[in-house]
Amino acid sequence: MNFFLGLLTGLAAGVVSYLLFVSSSRKSVVVIPVAPAETDESKEAVNVEWLLLIRDAVNSLSVGVVVVGTDGKVIFRNKLAESVTGVVHSDVLVEEVVEQHLTAALNGETKRQVLDLFGPPRRVFSVSATPLLIGGAVAMIEDITERYLVDAVRTDFVANISHELKTPVGALAVLAEALSQEDDLDIIHRLSDKMVDEAIRVGRTIDDLLELSRIEFGGEAVKDEVDAGAIISESISRVSPLASTHSIKVAMIELATPLKVVGDRRQLVSAIGNLVENAVKYSEVGSAVEVSAQADGDSVEFTVKDFGLGIPSRDLDRVFERFYRVDRARSRDTGGTGLGLAIVRHVANNHGGDVSVTSIEGEGSTFSLKIPKFVSRNPMTMRESS
Repeated sequence: MNFFLGLLTGLAAGVVSYLLFVSSSRKSVVVIPVAPAETDESKEAVNVEWLLLIRDAVNSLSVGVVVVGTDGKVIFRNKLAESVTGVVHSDVLVEEVVEQHLTAALNGETKRQVLDLFGPPRRVFSVSATPLLIGGAVAMIEDITERYLVDAVRTDFVANISHELKTPVGALAVLAEALSQEDDLDIIHRLSDKMVDEAIRVGRTIDDLLELSRIEFGGEAVKDEVDAGAIISESISRVSPLASTHSIKVAMIELATPLKVVGDRRQLVSAIGNLVENAVKYSEVGSAVEVSAQADGDSVEFTVKDFGLGIPSRDLDRVFERFYRVDRARSRDTGGTGLGLAIVRHVANNHGGDVSVTSIEGEGSTFSLKIPKFVSRNPMTMRESS
């Protein structure tokens, strides 16, 4: 990063040096031996050509560059800088910070500040300014929104993992201590059962974390032809033991026509399986869950519908966040980790699809996952059309 900033500073300094040299050369006489064939017009053409080349190079950078002379007046501003300061879509806060840093740089200081504009949309900029050896100063504006948000998510993720694992591990320590001091066999059995439950909870959390990590950081999803009906059948089979325990009937609505999608079979089964599992966990004993798929334009829409508790409207926008639980007590009782719907969202993103939810408290919820539809290419048709 330091090398990159140094390179930018050097390039910007080159622009300033060249501009100041051209400006000063017009005010003073500089005697430079030249070949007889060279004329003032040819030298001026070369100067302009180099200036345009440097300008295009700086304009191609992914960082905004603003250069001022010793009098503080702007000599050069590349296109990216124009998009956030002064010329196009002027942002007053960014403009003010850039001016303040350039003023400090003209006085010999090097300044850097992270500017967080909450929006909407939220944007985060790194603004820095440094003096130039030949006089004047250069400011650089970098949009670090994506990097900043990723770091924030990572920090939050680590904090959540620590909390989620600390709770059951702490419980195991307490139970183990109590068990070591207990002589009553009935109490020992109850404590042992609780320890097993907490150990299973830790195992589920770790399994879901590994699954989420594999989906999130495993690269792009495989682009295979996958049968939608087979995905649903396999997903239901995975959840059948849990559904039987709660006396919940999970039914696959018969597809009107065979449907195929483009994607990674393993990820898709994981996503639909998590939706079905979530529906079972938040349904009343003896109720039903319906799973279906239908064509929707260029996509296939998988739908998982339950007739359970429903989700409060205030929670609908957050249910796909990692570790977010609508009912923490129920989630703990059912062994939920708070990662299932986050996995579904990442599978949707990996496939260029979308996931959504509609819900009415007391009546149930419907989750929809859209995945690009597989379209077969008939070689005969292609030859005829060509």
